[in-house]
Amino acid sequence: MDKIKNYINGELVEPISKAYIDNYDPSRGKVYSLIPDSDERDVELAVTAAKAAFKMWSNTPKEQRARILQRIGYLIEDNLDKLALIESVDNGKPLHLAKLVDIPRAAANFNFYATGILHYAANTHSMEDTAINYTLRQPVGVAGCISPWNLPLYLFTWKIAPALASGCTVVAKPSEVTPMTAYLLSEICMTAGLPKGVLNIVHGLGPKVGNAIVSNKDVPLISFTGGTKTGAHIASIAAPMFKKLSLELGGKNPNIIFADCDYEKMLATTMHSSFSNQGQICLCGSRILVERSIYEKFKTDFVARTKQLTVGPPLNADTKVGAVVSKSHMEKILSYVELAQQEGGKVLCGGKRKIIDGDFKEGYYLEPTIIEGLPYNCRTNQEEIFGPVVTIMPFDKEEEVLMMANSTMYGLASTVWTQDITKAHRVANEIHAGIVWINCWLLRDLRTPFGGVKSSGVGREGGFEAFDFFTEPKNVCIKLK
Repeated sequence: MDKIKNYINGELVEPISKAYIDNYDPSRGKVYSLIPDSDERDVELAVTAAKAAFKMWSNTPKEQRARILQRIGYLIEDNLDKLALIESVDNGKPLHLAKLVDIPRAAANFNFYATGILHYAANTHSMEDTAINYTLRQPVGVAGCISPWNLPLYLFTWKIAPALASGCTVVAKPSEVTPMTAYLLSEICMTAGLPKGVLNIVHGLGPKVGNAIVSNKDVPLISFTGGTKTGAHIASIAAPMFKKLSLELGGKNPNIIFADCDYEKMLATTMHSSFSNQGQICLCGSRILVERSIYEKFKTDFVARTKQLTVGPPLNADTKVGAVVSKSHMEKILSYVELAQQEGGKVLCGGKRKIIDGDFKEGYYLEPTIIEGLPYNCRTNQEEIFGPVVTIMPFDKEEEVLMMANSTMYGLASTVWTQDITKAHRVANEIHAGIVWINCWLLRDLRTPFGGVKSSGVGREGGFEAFDFFTEPKNVCIKLK
């Protein structure tokens, strides 16, 4: 059985405690590897290494940092098949999804920020013949990066790459639920020649490792992606210490479908935005709001297509919906299906655990689920489920659907389907969300910032704003005479 290690000061090392945690293959419901059960002592070693490396790395010419980061990106590309296979097993997602999205995006993160830092410019302001003011952007120091389990390497690298490009050193914690691709990234960084201490990866549980990173006085900034409750806990520790903080949190995203949409395009995309990665993407449209004149047609077609989705082992070529990430998460999702029925909802399809014969009979599989008949303000429509469960609701007027869309505590993403360009802009302007997709979903340009409003997060990731987060401005004024 594989036993992975921490990556500290350029070396793969065991946890100080010598203790390990079981890591489950969700497709089989069985332990298949062990990960370090690290604690604050391991984090302290990692922070010490990152602090020691900071002066060297922050003064390394941008061109040299860029070459190393691009080398990491190219090595990820070269190992695409291996990384995709490991992530599929570790996470439960279909192999084709890991190959098409997760691993290519991880490589793209390194390549984008490696080249982006070469074009990141400071501002100058002339006071005519009196003085010149200019702003230096200097790396902050040791960055604490904590990432989730749903897109393990994709989101892990989205934090690490801009931090390293900016000249920060990093102490990072991947999710203990899906640690394997982060471990392989350690090996890739060693092959790429990343200097010792620049990136440190500490595996383990949130209450031990995550808390130790967030509360460490020598880690001045924290980037976290995960649940809103955990984000609030992190903020309660970081805020009194005046740390820079970026929180990308939960979502309960509306998918608004007007009658004048391109129907076939909408239906095909809605299948993806509902059930991709078993619905375990914070950007999935879990509340589908349909104009009443096409509601019955949509319901019939959507249910029919959902019933055709193949639920199965992640490595099977025909699998469209794999296993959810853990037994506890599967049970949580099923509890929400039960809650929806208690709240008066009708399950149109799915709603049950899917049993796969043979070696996969203990895997964590769920049938894609569609529920109707619920009020917009019930718990099922207000709380994040994070699984292959969507609700559908009709609406009559634009004002009504905007009220429904904006009714939750979340404000991460949304989708609007209409051929009326004026309506599209008007509705997008009124939705309280950090992202509005019009006639598409999950179409991203890495140059644009990413994040939510309300309880979906604080700050922005992505784009050149990431460089702003990992650096601090220093304003200089020089008098000319």
